[in-house]
Amino acid sequence: MENSTHQSAYKRWLVSPLIPPHINSELEEFPSLLRQLMYNRGISDYKSARAFVDCAPGAETNPFLMKDMDAAVEILRLALHDKTPIAIYGDYDVDGVTSSALLYEFLVKLGSTPRVYIPSRFDEGYGLNLDAVEQLHREGIGLLITVDCGIRSIHEIALAKNLGMRVILSDHHQPGSELPPADAVLNTRQAGDPYPYKHLAGVGLAYKLADAYLQTYPHQGLDARDWLDLVALGTVADLAPINAENRALVRAGLDQMRATERQGLYSLAQVSGIKLESINSGNIGFGLGPRLNAAGRLDSAMAAFELLTSTDVFSAGMLAQQLDAQNAQRKDLTFRIQEQAIQSALQADTENPIIFAASPDFNEGVVGLAASRVAEQLYRPAIIGSVNETSIVASCRSIPEFNITSALDACADLLVRHGGHSMAAGLTVSLENAPALLERLNAIARETLRGVELVPVLGIDREIRLEHLRDEFIPQVFEAMEKLEPTGRENPEALFCSRGCRVGSARVVGDGQHLKLSLQAGKHYFDAIAFKQGYWLNQLPERIDIAYVFELNSYMGRNTLQLNIKDIHPSQE
Repeated sequence: MENSTHQSAYKRWLVSPLIPPHINSELEEFPSLLRQLMYNRGISDYKSARAFVDCAPGAETNPFLMKDMDAAVEILRLALHDKTPIAIYGDYDVDGVTSSALLYEFLVKLGSTPRVYIPSRFDEGYGLNLDAVEQLHREGIGLLITVDCGIRSIHEIALAKNLGMRVILSDHHQPGSELPPADAVLNTRQAGDPYPYKHLAGVGLAYKLADAYLQTYPHQGLDARDWLDLVALGTVADLAPINAENRALVRAGLDQMRATERQGLYSLAQVSGIKLESINSGNIGFGLGPRLNAAGRLDSAMAAFELLTSTDVFSAGMLAQQLDAQNAQRKDLTFRIQEQAIQSALQADTENPIIFAASPDFNEGVVGLAASRVAEQLYRPAIIGSVNETSIVASCRSIPEFNITSALDACADLLVRHGGHSMAAGLTVSLENAPALLERLNAIARETLRGVELVPVLGIDREIRLEHLRDEFIPQVFEAMEKLEPTGRENPEALFCSRGCRVGSARVVGDGQHLKLSLQAGKHYFDAIAFKQGYWLNQLPERIDIAYVFELNSYMGRNTLQLNIKDIHPSQE
């Protein structure tokens, strides 16, 4: 059961202002609700609105705008010409696995037989390691291509160079103050990189390399767009922003997935209960992504790689079932760690803003998920770690008000390694340095968060009186929702709120995890579901305010309107 007994922090609802008349007039070509939704997402002129609706990549997505892309293409061409043994070194999450699968299939099509190396989370940890580099050298590897890792692996890449390898570094993470000595560094966040869009996932960079190569050296029957299904998988699963270029890539990738010939994807969708013909970004985020990630969290990510690249029906089916079972195990482990961390935080008599929990019993593969749940529920930065004989390997999840990677950079002298984004990072710290690290991080957090009200904000697109809801408005809602897709980070699904809704009936479903409601507003009754909010059952007032999305509930061939409730407040009306 994956449902916390602790109620999440109340969210502050921020209802977007109405679209100004002059912008409303400029966007009059589009339906009225869509105009408001686009304005809420920062779109205020016709050109931007047109690009958003069309979701088509522009000239600014030329891969050769990226620093070192020309060099990377030539290094790859020479290696292929000379039949140099190539290794792809990826990360063990979905982004790394899809990046590895994309480049592997691409290079196979070009006549190479690349070696794919994905390290063990438990034995090797994140990123390159010296032993692996030496092993690849012994195997005769002449070209090393990193995907979704390597930007902070200075010593490891220096070793590869000293051993005679050429290195193409491809990584979307934030660089440190010094870049590794690779022959080509593909990272849009590095100083001096002119590529305008800075938020490509690792798989997006791998795609750009393949695209740039084929633009320069066309190969009959090959098009980089053939791998957009993998780009969509990795981009959504990695929680990259779904805006601008990423949104165009994901939409095209979803279209490809709906008519997929990839056996592994078909098998995975089957065990996930997902209909590929109607797949959306939510299906990736909550269905496919977690199952692919489960392999690297509990065992070896190579199982996920093998599934995505498999052409055999039986093998793909067995691998998909394996990942499904591992995902169920992952859910249970995450819940147990999450509960322990929250109990520890609630019992601690401290004013420290950072929640910290570490134990030898915590599975290293799921501490990041547990940290995410804790940070979300308590709305404080959370660091959850697994303890071994010499160190703590931890995952950090933060809140928008606190850049966790910048804070870790300020503690680099106490850390064995670290890296990540503003909201998520990983670290390894020796046991002897752990107390000093926690003390310094809390000091930074206290200073950064001084005077900040730590209340999560929920952005509301529009407030609606349910009793005034007209039948003709519903098709407009679903039309606008279709235009918004794909949704995700930076482009959330359309969220509405309604106040003073009378609770007609309430019950829990799904082993007590979820709350099923019938709501009355005027003469209208609405079915509603509040996932993971079963804790409300015995404390629901007569009237509630709700934040929700509209959705169609399909059951036994019948489609009905349902309100998917994201947050509940006792009504003040």
